[in-house]
Amino acid sequence: MPLQIPDPVLGAWTKGFPAHASGMRLSEVPGADLHLSDLVTPVLTVHESALAHNESTVFGWAASHGVLLAPHGKTTMAPALWQRLLDAGAWGISVATPWQAEVAVDAGVSTVLIANAVTDTAAAHHLADLLAADAELRILCWADSVATVEILAGALAGATRPLDVLVEMGGAGGRTGARTIEEGERIARSILASPGLRLAGVTGYEGPFGPDRSDASVEAVDAYLQTLVALHERLAYPGGVRPVLSAGGSSFPDRAAAILAPHRDDADIVLRSGAFQIHDDGFYSRMSPFGPLTSTAPLRSAMHAWSRVVSQPEQGLALLDAGRRDVPFDLDLPIPQSVDGEITALNDQHAFLSLAPGASVAPGDVVRLGLSHPCTAFDKWRVVAIIDDPDATDPRVLGAVATCF
Repeated sequence: MPLQIPDPVLGAWTKGFPAHASGMRLSEVPGADLHLSDLVTPVLTVHESALAHNESTVFGWAASHGVLLAPHGKTTMAPALWQRLLDAGAWGISVATPWQAEVAVDAGVSTVLIANAVTDTAAAHHLADLLAADAELRILCWADSVATVEILAGALAGATRPLDVLVEMGGAGGRTGARTIEEGERIARSILASPGLRLAGVTGYEGPFGPDRSDASVEAVDAYLQTLVALHERLAYPGGVRPVLSAGGSSFPDRAAAILAPHRDDADIVLRSGAFQIHDDGFYSRMSPFGPLTSTAPLRSAMHAWSRVVSQPEQGLALLDAGRRDVPFDLDLPIPQSVDGEITALNDQHAFLSLAPGASVAPGDVVRLGLSHPCTAFDKWRVVAIIDDPDATDPRVLGAVATCF
């Protein structure tokens, strides 16, 4: 399914790209003979072979377990990267907000899963308009209360096509979601009683129940996932509806598959893991099961930042030109990979690099940084360069992708 890929004209707004690229269209970058040394620090890059490796690893694993993937598009908000996921066999693209859903629909995604409750009446009206305008489009969203169903029902009253709604299960200590199966059943009955809505399945997010991969966390995640199955088995779906049973952040897709996949004969098992395409050198490198736990190759970080030394004001300390405006810091600080040391703090436009004994850098040197959490890396960049090999002396720029944040 070919998407509409943004093809902006590069200019001063394109952080990281050189002045001589100004006036070039994004689609012309592959033929421009650019290298990493042509880019302006700080700059974020994506590594082509790691992307391909991660995609083939996870889609192959999913196929072997009989589960479908609707990767979370909010991770990158880059239609060109969504295209790769769809080409690999994605069932659809997940998003987190009605606005993100509109971006996906505008790009041409035909199955959009809003992994959230929609309680904005104007947004719900717009979903109805999108469905009316395209008979091939499918939009699904969540509801975790009767009040949410009532908002959706009011907005979709008289709609020409129904909005698919999944009942969201939560649990004590979780995020959103009905706290009991009985409440989930009440929500389902409310959806069934609303002409503009269609009961389409059960969903939830297991991440809050497992802060790590300890036995206790896995046990808590499994127990929560069993509640999704329990509710699913108690619901009577409308005729002609093949329900969706969905879970799966990027930390526990293996557990979601283990608990939900046995029910694939009577439901589409849809996992929403999104970070796997990019992966990282921090949080997901610690949490992802891919590798020994799934009998697959481990995933590889496909993103790096490159930052230049701008000051060395005292022995053992260097200041880099990447800061909070450029690199993620919500889960872990960046990790120096080309010099022995540690990033100890970030300002808006500076990183504090504490050098290990014997390590040295000089003003003008470029330091490669490993990053943690792709969701908060991409939102800082409107265009991201794709390179061939981050370990090369001067990696080639193979292309670039535009984000829609």
